[in-house]
Amino acid sequence: MGYKNITEFVLLGLFNNEDEKTTCSVLFLLCYLAIISGNLVVLLTIRGSHLSEQPMYFFLSYLSFMDVCFTSTVAPKLIIDLLAEWNTISYSGCMAQMFYAHFFGATEIFILVVMAYDRYVAICRPLHYMVTMSRQVCYILVMASVVGAFIHSFMQVLIIIELPFCGPNQIDHYFCDVFPLLKLACTDTRLLNITIITTTGVLSILTFVALVISYIIILFTLRSRSSEGRHKALSTCGSHMTVVLMFFLPLIFTYVPMADSVSDDKVFALFYTMIAPLFNPLIYTLRNTDMKNAMRRVWCQEKWLKGN
Repeated sequence: MGYKNITEFVLLGLFNNEDEKTTCSVLFLLCYLAIISGNLVVLLTIRGSHLSEQPMYFFLSYLSFMDVCFTSTVAPKLIIDLLAEWNTISYSGCMAQMFYAHFFGATEIFILVVMAYDRYVAICRPLHYMVTMSRQVCYILVMASVVGAFIHSFMQVLIIIELPFCGPNQIDHYFCDVFPLLKLACTDTRLLNITIITTTGVLSILTFVALVISYIIILFTLRSRSSEGRHKALSTCGSHMTVVLMFFLPLIFTYVPMADSVSDDKVFALFYTMIAPLFNPLIYTLRNTDMKNAMRRVWCQEKWLKGN
């Protein structure tokens, strides 16, 4: 029997109540503007100060850039759909959104891993730090993150475009993702579900466990340091671990189960698409003296007055 592929999908979104939609559209718009401005401030502060010479902040600037890109693949469509009566997205648009969401999201995951490795080398192998984390190595690690993310997202899209979609075309989500699309395919997708859970879900768990183990090792190493050095190291590591928890835990809950509770997945997805990128700039600046000092130097009014 031949299948006729559909040409567009309908995104059911987060809510059905019209009052909730209007209120949330304003709330998400404010969150999106805060994400853009907050992460750009962090990015421009690092690039406009001496902090860019330090590997940790070099990676942080890329993390902020990925936050902006990742949220921008989802938030504008979400905000518009909350105000629209019929929320459609073309087949090609859906595939593009899924590709970019996975690409930027996976790049962010790999950069978080690289940042944890940077902290491990800085604290546990300080004498080798400048050689191990040279600028050339930093660029290689960023490029490896991008290439790894591209391969991951390409494989996700490759799985979906090979599937027949003959209807229904309603996606129970606010953006195009793998599991909601698998539910609409006109074929048996149980094996594909297991494959995606094995690759994405298990990889997320293993990455998270590796990050936790690295920080346990760091904490043991810090016991022999002075109180001042220990406090500074714990400040940067604490910020990074907070970001990791906010990003990875909802991701694991989304991709590890058998994806039968898509409504719960939508709530979990909000954490890594909107909430984590919103709080990342605050987490990395409020407890970081170097960032606060750099922000004063880069954004201080006196600098602008002198330039006029």
